Amino acid sequence: MTANLLLKQRHALILQQLQADGRVLALDLARQLEVSEDTIRRDLREMAAAGLCQRVYGGALPLAPDGGSLTQRQHEAPESKARLAQSAVSLVRAGQVLFLDAGSTNLAIATALPPLTLTVITNAPAIAMALMERPEIELILAGGRVDRRAGASLGPQALRTVERMHPDLCFLGACGADAEAGVTAFNYDEAEFKRSIAGASRAVVVAVTSDKLGTAAPFGVLATGLLQHLVLEANADAAHVAAFERQGVQVLRARAR
Repeated sequence: MTANLLLKQRHALILQQLQADGRVLALDLARQLEVSEDTIRRDLREMAAAGLCQRVYGGALPLAPDGGSLTQRQHEAPESKARLAQSAVSLVRAGQVLFLDAGSTNLAIATALPPLTLTVITNAPAIAMALMERPEIELILAGGRVDRRAGASLGPQALRTVERMHPDLCFLGACGADAEAGVTAFNYDEAEFKRSIAGASRAVVVAVTSDKLGTAAPFGVLATGLLQHLVLEANADAAHVAAFERQGVQVLRARAR
């Protein structure tokens, strides 16, 4: 009874600190709560299994927000995503080959593409449909099994479509983005596809809303050191921005409202 109560108290304190600081370290928690690091690591594993946090090396981060299906996410914060898109497309130059990953922010980027001669590769049917009436854009759609929740073609056939392509810019979708944890995703197959196309691209761009910044999902996609450009909202936390910049990432901020 007492042990169970202490366990609940520890979890509550850990969660409180996680919400306040944006991350927790096992060593610091062990000292603060006067228990062993093994006890804290066990607590963090249990909390992660309950969906309260995401375990990362040395501690834990807030779990990345799960916005539901692509259809649902399209209707969330459309103005913020449109502003991110306007900043992201400033990186695009005529004649480039782009990869546009699935995601509601990347759909906004597709809509915002300037009237330039481009080749666009995508595994997202919604993005392909958004570009169908753009005659200046050569469009390549990676086929295969469509994951309706992700709004993307995933699996071996989609991977075969892109394995010999080397885009100039890869606009990569992210469930979570943190300077230490890198870019992460909720879906294993989606993470595998993202890793493949990111590794084949000359430069990777990630645009994320502020609710995803400083969070992590279960499957790693890309280490921060392999990310060239990060596009953030105007209100992005300065500490997160500085942490990415220290690792050589160019951070672009969307305009304020």
